[in-house]
Amino acid sequence: MKHLHLIKTIILFLFLTSLSAQNVKYFPERNEMWKKKSPSDFNIDNKKLLSAIYFAESNEYNGSRDLRIAILKGFEKEPFHKILGPTKKRGGPAGMILKNGYLIMSWGDAKRVDMTFSVTKSFLSTIAGLAYDNQLIKDENDLVANYIWDGTFAGKHNSKITWKHLLQQNSDWSGELWGGKDWADRPPREGSLDEWKFRTLKEPGTFMEYNDVRVNVLAYSLTHVWRQPLPLVLKENIMDKIGASTTWRWFGYENAWIEIDGINMKSVTGGGHSGGGIFISTEDMARFGLLFLNDGKWKGESIISKTWIEKAITPSIPNKNYGYMWWLNKNGKRHWEGISENVFYAAGFGGNFIIIDKENDLVIVTRWLEPSKIKNFMQKVNEAF
Repeated sequence: MKHLHLIKTIILFLFLTSLSAQNVKYFPERNEMWKKKSPSDFNIDNKKLLSAIYFAESNEYNGSRDLRIAILKGFEKEPFHKILGPTKKRGGPAGMILKNGYLIMSWGDAKRVDMTFSVTKSFLSTIAGLAYDNQLIKDENDLVANYIWDGTFAGKHNSKITWKHLLQQNSDWSGELWGGKDWADRPPREGSLDEWKFRTLKEPGTFMEYNDVRVNVLAYSLTHVWRQPLPLVLKENIMDKIGASTTWRWFGYENAWIEIDGINMKSVTGGGHSGGGIFISTEDMARFGLLFLNDGKWKGESIISKTWIEKAITPSIPNKNYGYMWWLNKNGKRHWEGISENVFYAAGFGGNFIIIDKENDLVIVTRWLEPSKIKNFMQKVNEAF
């Protein structure tokens, strides 16, 4: 009987070990060829997943591959809009799907470095999270004027703006930065130039408006808090620790220089609206997504706190589909029917996405997919499970 009990114990141990091994997340080393597994290893329908990939490849973003042209065309209705930072001709559709960290599907050139536009905002949000974790910012509900006293947040309206307002894009910050005027960025379809310029400002926290000038104000403010260029902060605190390549870059506008502690440094942008932003490969985007899939840990090391991530993916009051510069698949205007409401993602002009699906242990990166097709693509991916 003792032997029988021992055998049962060993069998149970082996079963539990095997079961837990299926859930171990794989983290690729720097410069390592990403380890692959078949979708069938996870009971995923390979044929249906291939159908989703074919859909992504067949629905390329319809804008010019010369992104300078695509940008000028995409924002031609904005008064005074012009290219102020670097641009780069893009490649074709590309992407990766990770399950438990393993690569189960890829398409296109995953090593090619391309502009990523507003996906940059989710990286910028993470810089704010690092400042929070390191107590450079005590609380995201603090007034930014208590940290940045150079007049950027002076006045009756701007003085009420908190870090949280900037992160949720509901500050309605009013002013000009690097030649960009807040009211001229993505103006309403109705009204005249004077009506836009002399509008009544909305109370911070009550109304979300997607606006790159205000996002760049956040980048400017965080540069002052860190007292370092933000690309260096990102490199040392995130990208090096997750084994990212040396090919990614983060640019600002040509005139966006500030002096801190007697040192001139570039204030980077939160997107590529007028050029600039993060230029990065699909593989490095996937590493960043994998970090968030694993609650901010990489091989057991906490790089960004779970506390911050939970804050970042909490719906804002004015827009339940938006957190701290992460889009949320909540039941709102941007909801993807049939997809978990716990999915969150970074999104950028031209169809750049980093999607985190914790319920299925997935990271999905897709690039240059016609933006209106992302819901259909995700529904096709979901059908494979």
